[in-house]
Amino acid sequence: MTAHPRIAILTSHGQPSAPPPPEIHLAAVAAAVQDHLPGWEVRSATLSSKGFLEAAMPEDGAVIYPFFMARGWFTGKVLPKRLAGWRYRMATPFGLDPALPALTVTALQDAIATRGWDVTDTDVLLAAHGSARGPKAAEAAETFAATLRPSLPGLRLTTGFVEQAPFVDAAARPLGPRSLCLPFFAQSGAHVRHDIPEALAQAEFKGDLLPVLGALPGVPALIAQAICRAETAELSASPAKTDTELP
Repeated sequence: MTAHPRIAILTSHGQPSAPPPPEIHLAAVAAAVQDHLPGWEVRSATLSSKGFLEAAMPEDGAVIYPFFMARGWFTGKVLPKRLAGWRYRMATPFGLDPALPALTVTALQDAIATRGWDVTDTDVLLAAHGSARGPKAAEAAETFAATLRPSLPGLRLTTGFVEQAPFVDAAARPLGPRSLCLPFFAQSGAHVRHDIPEALAQAEFKGDLLPVLGALPGVPALIAQAICRAETAELSASPAKTDTELP
């Protein structure tokens, strides 16, 4: 008898105004993760594509992987509400994975060495989302920055946010030409493609903009390991939606 594969589902916010491109990108990430998880079926669904997450859910026991940077509004409120009625296991959000800082340190060291700079003469701006809904998003970015600093002694590392102070343009304005802007994002959505470059241009930023953390080469293996860790967690069970909650 053939064993049924275990199911993991990658989910992210997506883009409500144009759902297909983020959906396609997330599916590509899921395919890369699949290579590290024999015996699993790795699916994907953004929250912005109506019904996609619900259609991806098996009857019982999926591991949900939040491709988010924090335990904020979407992971703490929106996602559990969407999963009402299912039993599932929730993995650690991408931005809180304990293995992510080491990957980031390596990427920064490589970026600095490639440019022929010295770590002690380099500025890094961690450009994060932030949120007017609550402190979780900013706290995740600040904690991540604090985790990086001991591994990069002498590096000047600051944070800036898209949706709260200190804003990206203000944080970038005093930085010199030997500067890197690292987007604290899982995917290259509108904030990364438009808002952050516009803020850097407004600040007359003379450094370089790096790819998002979700694009680091080791990310698919990191996600696969997080899914395996989550498999041993207790099943979560959200109550079924009431008639007043049904869309």
